[in-house]
Amino acid sequence: MNSHGGAKGSAAERRTYDPRMNASNTPQAQAALSPADYIREHIRTVPDWPAPGVQFRDITPLLANPRVFRVLIDQFVHRYFDVRPSAIAGLDARGFIIGSVVAYELNIGFVPIRKKGKLPFTTVEETYELEYGSATVEMHTDAVKPGDRVVLIDDLIATGGTMMAGRKLLERLGATVIEGAAIVDLPELGGSDKLRASGLPLFTLVDFAGH
Repeated sequence: MNSHGGAKGSAAERRTYDPRMNASNTPQAQAALSPADYIREHIRTVPDWPAPGVQFRDITPLLANPRVFRVLIDQFVHRYFDVRPSAIAGLDARGFIIGSVVAYELNIGFVPIRKKGKLPFTTVEETYELEYGSATVEMHTDAVKPGDRVVLIDDLIATGGTMMAGRKLLERLGATVIEGAAIVDLPELGGSDKLRASGLPLFTLVDFAGH
């Protein structure tokens, strides 16, 4: 398993799926699909990357196609438009891409939660366990204030460690994480179950089976 979007799959899956060759790249096809299915059709599966047996779920085709990118962003904007969070927090690094655009559309601020050593001002940090070793994320101490209501966004939920760490940072500074959000869930890896069990509501658009 790769925490950046990989899931092991069968040998039958080990052909790279290229969304650019998909007939759903038309307005007519979009109208025939639900938004979630339309988005799923444009996620590229790259076999055996970054390691043999891993099926990497690549979201870059979602970003490259302006029609698909708009449909993707709209799913988050429409969900949170009436909720009116104080800010969107994004997890390093693909959470920055989605989160900052959603924050712009909602006319609210964006908070980057970065890997250790990347932020220049005073920070708080949280370390979490990986399959082999550990990792640390940080955020600026003035990024949120007590009482802020924050949506925490990443591209994908795998084991859930990064999102859990980001939530702890925000709560340590007095904010409330009203929901965690992601494009992709890999439910068999257990992260989404763990996050929900901790009391964090989740919103995801598509899920893929596999480890």
